[in-house]
Amino acid sequence: MTAAKNSRPPARAALVKTVVAALGDMKAVNVKVMDVRKVTDVADCMILASGNSDRHVRSIADSVVQKAKAAGFRPMGMEGERDGEWVLVDLNDVIVHVMLPRVREFYGLEGLWDVSPSKPGKVSKPAKPAKPARSRKPARAAPRAKKSPASKGKRAPRAQPAKKKAGPRAKR
Repeated sequence: MTAAKNSRPPARAALVKTVVAALGDMKAVNVKVMDVRKVTDVADCMILASGNSDRHVRSIADSVVQKAKAAGFRPMGMEGERDGEWVLVDLNDVIVHVMLPRVREFYGLEGLWDVSPSKPGKVSKPAKPAKPARSRKPARAAPRAKKSPASKGKRAPRAQPAKKKAGPRAKR
């Protein structure tokens, strides 16, 4: 059963080639193809790519959908095309994520879904914890004026709060 699950049918391989070709045609950056069959049953393959702007991300995703349809594969759906920061294209067994580089770095899907074996004897380091934000020192207050000898021991009168104007709904 595992041999059948781990071998890629020719149709799925053709879909991956079609998607990678569409990403290449649209000048997608940092394309990464990951086999996620060992991690999830939702999809067999996940493809990550980046675009240079939100318009570029949307056009890459549109191109992937058009090329998949032309090759005879039916897309299940597309999410995020309105904002254009992260567009997900669901092609059944293949899921394509096209996103801006800052969004890709923030979510770190490669680390979440990549199951490639690490080298034996080498322990992967955990991610560095985020550094706490530096606190700013409060601005210095202006130096106080010296008190005159006559006002020694006396406090300045407090300012009275302004009286509220009586409006049409004010109680009388």
